[in-house]
Amino acid sequence: MIRRTFLAMTTALALSAPAFAQEADIVDTAVAAGNFTTLAAALTAAGLVETLKGEGPFTVFAPTDAAFAALPAGTVEDLLKPENKDQLTAILTYHVVPGAVASSALTEGMTAATVNGKEVTFTLEGGPKINGATISTADVAASNGVIHIIDSVILPPEG
Repeated sequence: MIRRTFLAMTTALALSAPAFAQEADIVDTAVAAGNFTTLAAALTAAGLVETLKGEGPFTVFAPTDAAFAALPAGTVEDLLKPENKDQLTAILTYHVVPGAVASSALTEGMTAATVNGKEVTFTLEGGPKINGATISTADVAASNGVIHIIDSVILPPEG
């Protein structure tokens, strides 16, 4: 009897645990993934960490460390300098769309305004892409939005 009660309570607790688990915010989710150290450093340098830890919801198209490494040599180091904060902020906010946009909502040729104020375009042929960057992993849930992992850094149009 005691054993059955103990097993029933353990099972009930285990099954109810997800209901009590609180998802991490966008920044903490990205940091915990382990392959966004450059993005985390850039968010810190641009002063955007607190914003992306805020209420949201936000949709972040997050370039991996490999995506940043693919930029021309010295680009990331230059962008992280305090005198380039405005340029860095413009690039990072171009990776953020207000609201929570699931991959299922994306359509061929769809455009969306970014927090930067400029638009991005989505294509679906050959897999979902944003401005040509492949969305390698979609719909990573966070408490204040969603993250889509992309394979390259997208740059806002000039002007």
